[in-house]
Amino acid sequence: MSDFLYNKPFRLKNIFENKDLKETDIGKSISQNIELIIFTRYGEHRHNRNFGCEIWDLDFELIVSETTWEEKFRQSLLRSITNYEPRLYQVEVEIKMSEVEKIFSIRNVTEIKKKVDISIWGKMNITGEKYYFNTGLFLSPLSS
Repeated sequence: MSDFLYNKPFRLKNIFENKDLKETDIGKSISQNIELIIFTRYGEHRHNRNFGCEIWDLDFELIVSETTWEEKFRQSLLRSITNYEPRLYQVEVEIKMSEVEKIFSIRNVTEIKKKVDISIWGKMNITGEKYYFNTGLFLSPLSS
C-alpha cells in the first residue's frame, strides 16, 4: 500500500499543471472510503461488483419492521467495511432510524422523512488508535 493518502475529490487540474495532489491523514482517508462504500450500490463499481452496500436496495423497500431493516443494513455495511477497509479492525456498526419532520413555510407543506444515523467504531491497524465515524442520511430519495 502507498504511503501517500490523497484527499478526495481529486483535483486532476493539479496533475495537468504539474502540481501535487492534496494529501490527507489516515482518519480522513478512512472516512472518505467509508462514505464511498455507503454511497456505492452493489454492482455499480465496474471492477468490483461486490463493493458498496445494500442501502440503495433497501431505500425504496417498504419498511415493515424498522428493526429488521436496520439489521439488514448494519450487516451489509459491516461486511463491506470489513472487506474493503483493511486499515480498521474490531469494527462495530450501529444503525438508528428515526422520522424527521421538515416544514416548508413558503409552500405551507410539512414533509416527514426517514432518517438513518450511521455510527462506526473501530481501531486503526497502524496505530491502534480508536476510530469513530458518524453520518446521517435521509431516505426516499436518499440524500445527506
